[in-house]
Amino acid sequence: MQPIRSESDIASAIERLLAIAPAFRRVIDAAGPVPLRRLPTGYEGVAGIVVSQMVSRASADAIWGRLQALLGAVTPAAVLGRSVEELRAVGLSGAKESTLRILAEACEGGLDLERTATLPADAAIGEMTGLKGIGLWTAEVYLLFAAGHPDIFPSGDVALRTAAGEAFGLAERPTDRALRLMSLDWSPERSIAARLLWAYYGRRHKRDAMPVA
Repeated sequence: MQPIRSESDIASAIERLLAIAPAFRRVIDAAGPVPLRRLPTGYEGVAGIVVSQMVSRASADAIWGRLQALLGAVTPAAVLGRSVEELRAVGLSGAKESTLRILAEACEGGLDLERTATLPADAAIGEMTGLKGIGLWTAEVYLLFAAGHPDIFPSGDVALRTAAGEAFGLAERPTDRALRLMSLDWSPERSIAARLLWAYYGRRHKRDAMPVA
């Protein structure tokens, strides 16, 4: 499978998706340009995803900016060198502060997230979700945007569920399980399907819901 790491990779993936799922033509026509938005592999990439959970894109960007101002570089050592109170003061919830700290401790203890990004999806997801606070959505978004994995679909994402319901004329927003089953028809190009649906949602609702800035 061809990783998605450039604008040309996006264009090629769209053509491959259309070949297996022609119904995506209406999504493509409505979505407009699909941004690449690569994430760095390693601790910084996962930390950015954790910060973006359950908040708007604008709020996530603001919190991330304050976190960078506090730490300089968002690294395991920098996070572990700050108190709970200092990290909470930039806008992190208690759960997010705890997750960043647990992840930092794991990385200092030998977890290599850059290596994780090169693993097959199931193995990488299993390795990441073994850490408290790292759920399936976080692991899938990391593989999609940092590793460029071509066949990942974070079906638990509310914006994706909303976009799929609207784009394909469903009576109601599909559940996580229903959308995951639907996405199997788009394999092995599910990552570009997700990118297109995020772009579609952004155009339709005039709000950027892609989890990566």
